[in-house]
Amino acid sequence: MLKKITTFAFVIALGTVTMLAQTAQLRTAVAGQKYKIKGVVVAKESENTFIVRDAVGVDTKVVVAPNASIKNNAFFGGDRYAVNSIVRGLNMEIEGVGDSTGSVSANKVRFDKSNLMTAQSIDARVAPAEERLTAAEQNAQRISGQIDELMAISNAAKGGAKAAQDTADAAVAGVNATNERISNMDDYVVQSSATVNFKVNSSVLSAEAKASLDEVATAAKTLKGYIIEVTGFASAEGSVARNKALSQRRAQAVKDYLIENHDVDLRRFSDSYGFGELKAVADNTTREGREQNRRVEIKLMVNRGLNTNVEVRSTTNED
Repeated sequence: MLKKITTFAFVIALGTVTMLAQTAQLRTAVAGQKYKIKGVVVAKESENTFIVRDAVGVDTKVVVAPNASIKNNAFFGGDRYAVNSIVRGLNMEIEGVGDSTGSVSANKVRFDKSNLMTAQSIDARVAPAEERLTAAEQNAQRISGQIDELMAISNAAKGGAKAAQDTADAAVAGVNATNERISNMDDYVVQSSATVNFKVNSSVLSAEAKASLDEVATAAKTLKGYIIEVTGFASAEGSVARNKALSQRRAQAVKDYLIENHDVDLRRFSDSYGFGELKAVADNTTREGREQNRRVEIKLMVNRGLNTNVEVRSTTNED
């Protein structure tokens, strides 16, 4: 009886994940950037390609590299596994880098051996039953009703359906994350940052500065819901009023370059500001310090609800 309940729970969990996957946010990985993602396998596209959903409901397309290390988390090394051992419902942690298609190319996959055995056992029983479900039955189901039913079954079969429970938790977290994203649309996180520097009394972009801004624009076009913050600064040479005006011209020069050369939409910019000689990052009494203070800081930010597990990268060009 417990096996039947476990299988039924997993069927409902897979149905929930499948329907949520149609509207879940799919992360677009930045090429060359390192990623470390922990989540549950919610779908398989091929033998070495699958979708992993993290705790806040963000999906990542993962492609296992041919030479990837696939092991369980045993105390002494762990057993190696073939890529076709990975099934839906498996909780895992992967490490890899973004590729040119927006997926993460995984070179390291780790999971708990007992969780793998449970997921494989249930998948072997669920797959044939899932294939018999008709399109009409799937369309008639409602996400809210599925979650309520799944939680009731899980409570009745505590300890007997760990993989199903983990999948259900991921589904519930996805619904909660969606509601949180709606109520926190103004919450942004820094995706990457860059600093460009200027010569004395100048707001003219150097070749190195333009190259750095080209990288910012290229990265921005791979994101959804991004904004760009531009802030200008000056060294302490000259009057306070003159330095403030100069810092504003420098910030505007950066915005003009991104708009005119990369067609960045005006709505993608937050209000820029020139701080003048305030907020110095180095000592204005030295030449090197003044060179560092003659700068514009650019921050590429994304909505926290759309992209949460990202690394903040920083590049700095000095003239």
